[in-house]
Amino acid sequence: MGILRLTAEARKLTASGPRVLLGIAGPPGAGKSTLARALVERIGEQAAYLPLDGFHLANAQLERLGLTARKGSEPSFDVRGYVALLRRVLDDTAADIYVPDYDRTLHEPVAARHLVPPAARLVVTEGNYLACDLPGWREARELMAGCWYVEAPVEVRQVRLVERQLAGGRDPAGARAWVAGNDAPNGELVETSRERCDRILSTIGMDMSFGMDTVN
Repeated sequence: MGILRLTAEARKLTASGPRVLLGIAGPPGAGKSTLARALVERIGEQAAYLPLDGFHLANAQLERLGLTARKGSEPSFDVRGYVALLRRVLDDTAADIYVPDYDRTLHEPVAARHLVPPAARLVVTEGNYLACDLPGWREARELMAGCWYVEAPVEVRQVRLVERQLAGGRDPAGARAWVAGNDAPNGELVETSRERCDRILSTIGMDMSFGMDTVN
């Protein structure tokens, strides 16, 4: 299925309410953020982007909790804060709502990088754990009008993840070690949520540039 058909499917969700959430789940490196941003770009002012990565705990909190080496794991996110923002997005449709993000240069979450304006009827939220059957994440999943799972072969994800770590400043050995010791187990947990999603898809080979599509 190409990006035009996925965009049409996303638009259909807005028939169920004045504003709805579409979740995009999947393991690290599967292509979730690329798809989410492509959908928002295509839909325009009636859509907005809300990444789970904005709810990474700050490095100081990870150190306090002993989670520095497991940054990006399920307990290293503020899931209660995430759920609270999802509820506000659905309930408060008359005001601008500011959304945090994660800065891969600072290696810290940053406030108010994204905006959900009153005109947005579809809010696309993406992250690893959105469909996990765990405390907090269950509540998040219940708020979504739909949740799609993006998958990619392990070897493809590994290449992407190593490149991400290299871009973030790690040396090749450190990048590979981080992916094996952190991203890989995180991905295994996420894979257990696959069947809790409404649609399972891959973006490999999909042209998501604006105005283009691929043949199914």
